[in-house]
Amino acid sequence: MGWIDEAGLIVVVRLENLSHAVDLAEALVEGGVRVLEFTYTNREAGSAIERVRRALGDACHVGAGSVLDAETARLAMISGAEFIVTPTVRSRTIEICRRYSVPAVIGAFTETEILTAWERGADYIKVNPAGMAGPAYFKDVLGPLPQIRLIPSGGVTLDTGPAFLAAGAAALAVGGDLVDRHAIAKGDWGAITQRSRAFVAMVERAREGGPTRP
Repeated sequence: MGWIDEAGLIVVVRLENLSHAVDLAEALVEGGVRVLEFTYTNREAGSAIERVRRALGDACHVGAGSVLDAETARLAMISGAEFIVTPTVRSRTIEICRRYSVPAVIGAFTETEILTAWERGADYIKVNPAGMAGPAYFKDVLGPLPQIRLIPSGGVTLDTGPAFLAAGAAALAVGGDLVDRHAIAKGDWGAITQRSRAFVAMVERAREGGPTRP
């Protein structure tokens, strides 16, 4: 579980075509990314997780996102998923994650949902859409609930990321702002790597308290 906190960044891969999953993962890892999430909005997500785990080994941690039920969570684990992400509070999914010691990143938004998911055993709470809530919301939630690890998802960019971290976020979940579909379509892996370096550097600078832009 500590590696999510340590990395500070989860890259969410939500694509219609995952045939280049290994190339994409290699480009992201080359840029310093250490945690990847392939979403089950694509039926090939399990295969992508398997292929990336096989190709990159210990170079990164690979998880499954948009997991709607415990059955899908179990299938994802069989494919090699090292963490599970849900869009909403799913008690049985939390239960199966705990059974197999796989970190559960559970989607919630209101304070009641957040606390409920935490009490049921979630390791992290994914707040989505974080862009709608804003960093101030994270600070307000963590005031009375400082023990909870919150991860913003949706609306996290190079500009907004530092404020979420300053407000107490344990890590950032970033999707389309980093996983550039046009670059992937052109096979421009260098652009993906460059963008990854920018996000990794932003997290490092934000945590050190320095300027968030080079």
